Amino acid sequence: MPRWPWTKRATEPLSDGGADHLSLARESLRELIQDSRLPEGVRDSLAHDYDAVQAMLDKLEHGHLHLSVFGRVSTGKSSLLNALIGEEMFSVSPVHGETRHSSMQAWNQVEAGGVFLIDTPGLDEAGGEDREALAKEVAGRSDLVIFVLDGDITDTELDALRAVLAQGRPVLVVLNKSDLYTADECDALLGSIRRRTEGLVDPGHVIATAAQPRPQTMVTIDAEGNETTSTRPRQPDIGGLRLKLWDILEAEGKTLAALNASLFAADLSDQVGRRILAARRELGDKLVRTYCVGKGIAVAFNPVPVADLFAAAFIDVGMVVHLSRVYDLPLSQSEAGSIVKVIVAESAALMGTVWALHFVSSALKVGTLGLSTILTAGAQGAIAYYSTYLVGRAAAEYLAKGKSWGAGGPKKVVKQILDTLDRDTVLHDAKREIQARLGLG
Repeated sequence: MPRWPWTKRATEPLSDGGADHLSLARESLRELIQDSRLPEGVRDSLAHDYDAVQAMLDKLEHGHLHLSVFGRVSTGKSSLLNALIGEEMFSVSPVHGETRHSSMQAWNQVEAGGVFLIDTPGLDEAGGEDREALAKEVAGRSDLVIFVLDGDITDTELDALRAVLAQGRPVLVVLNKSDLYTADECDALLGSIRRRTEGLVDPGHVIATAAQPRPQTMVTIDAEGNETTSTRPRQPDIGGLRLKLWDILEAEGKTLAALNASLFAADLSDQVGRRILAARRELGDKLVRTYCVGKGIAVAFNPVPVADLFAAAFIDVGMVVHLSRVYDLPLSQSEAGSIVKVIVAESAALMGTVWALHFVSSALKVGTLGLSTILTAGAQGAIAYYSTYLVGRAAAEYLAKGKSWGAGGPKKVVKQILDTLDRDTVLHDAKREIQARLGLG
């Protein structure tokens, strides 16, 4: 069963250096914001996320903690937050799905200074995909999540709970509206919830509350035996939850904030990495296409078979060197040459007929004259285009994996690329592009 750092008793001294964790988290966020290596456009595409990083950095600088409620519509999330604050700060309405946007209020208890409570839309509201995404986003950027139920946990709620836990956030599961059940029924529900969340949530973090209990019905009998029925409000029953939250915040508040910030920074770093790789792949593909056309034209015009092949190799090596700069993993001419040799060798073993055609075409080009020479050269140029495209794709995969061929080695990479290429289509496109550049299209 997972044990969060904050399961320690509040009376135990901190041994994890919460302040040090906060300092490290702040530094990670600053590095993200100030990273000057991002390709043009990547930061703009992640503007919303970088705004969130800045907000989180501000939160850490001011020592704030964010606690969010999460759950289905009408489980009493807003009422629970109002009960914690002691004021009607969050909108509570009998209308299904009243909370349509996240809202935040400061928890004004002295013991919980600097703590903010966040209300979120319900998981199952009409058209709720966007709202569910919003709720998960808020939960993901909170330091602790209060998952609110009003009965036994459903499969949908269990899936949502797993989604929150998968983000690495500590969770308290609260059975709200406990006043609707007898004591025995409430104990049975808590037992069922604990069994169904076994291995996910510590049993001690499944708590019953009654944030907005039903008024108590009073029956009075006068001297003449007449009965009079009246009601009187009852105070919220959230003492257990309040004490648990205070214990957690007192013992591990700084560590919670640092944990959340570090996880969020790591997630954004992954997103940035994926965007950067996508941008580099796009730029790299354009670069490869440019070299393909250049090589095709060079080979088509070169009348000497041996020099033909030397020119082809030189162009491929230059392309790989240029690609390595795009991927910010610079290679020397010698290193690039070695990579080209490996790719060419694997390619020749897998597609011998194409390479044979290359040599035949080279010989035909010398033995023919006039228009037939141009047409034959164009055919050979198209094959040169194709071979460079294959070399470029394979080299890009090698660089995208951090200068590694991966577990399957270069043969597997080349085979996967060959399997995804339509040779006839690439050759047709190559001829068209080369002829267009030669003014023959």
